[in-house]
Amino acid sequence: MEFVWILIYTLRDVLPIIALIVFFQWFVLKQPIPHLKKVVLGGVYVVLGLALFLMGLEKALFPLGKIMATQLSDPAFIEASGNALTDWKSYYWIYIFAALIGFSTTIAEPSLIAVAIKAGEVSAGTISPWGLRITVAIGVAFALALGTFRIVTGTPLFIYIMIGYMVVIVQTIFAPKRLIALAYDSGGVTTSTVTVPLVAALGLGLSTAVPGRNPAVDGFGLIAFASLFPIITVLGYAQFMSLKNRVLKIKMEKDAV
Repeated sequence: MEFVWILIYTLRDVLPIIALIVFFQWFVLKQPIPHLKKVVLGGVYVVLGLALFLMGLEKALFPLGKIMATQLSDPAFIEASGNALTDWKSYYWIYIFAALIGFSTTIAEPSLIAVAIKAGEVSAGTISPWGLRITVAIGVAFALALGTFRIVTGTPLFIYIMIGYMVVIVQTIFAPKRLIALAYDSGGVTTSTVTVPLVAALGLGLSTAVPGRNPAVDGFGLIAFASLFPIITVLGYAQFMSLKNRVLKIKMEKDAV
């Protein structure tokens, strides 16, 4: 019965998109919908898939992220290791878990996979899809480790975001122009279907478990970190490869002489 209601709500949310596409196809373009049977079947798959995904979030991903954060920051677990609850270094398992979950979910992120494949195609193989995915995943891993540190210490979110975007602006000035747009897009696609549910649950669970933290104030913000730091790592990777190619070019010119 619960799935039926989720399916109804999902259909309600998708209907405006369907209506918009049909309107433009019939009344603006004045063309029939191509491959109508395939489109209808694909629409059914989309609605069913979204409904199952939403149910999976509620039943598995949200509880899992919250449980892991609660267990790793449990006072009994921390004190058993001989650490103080007020010391930020006592939560090192949280930082490690956040980094690993950030890396693994980003590698599995369908949106990033799609962007990496297209980037490889349009660059004629210059950009490696796997290289791009790993670079972005490293950025998300660092972002979530730093984000959980922010929650534990209770420091203001705007400081990290402000400094991060200052770094991005400086990198944008010196990075190869052909990779700047890709770097910015890489930051956006990381916060999608796989990453967001676990990251949100992790932040809320951690802020609930750490003494003195307010979930409404401290629990959110990890997704902002996950969007920002991949831009930094991709721009950094682009700058590194540009410098490496320049050094190799100079070396080859010297050898030729």
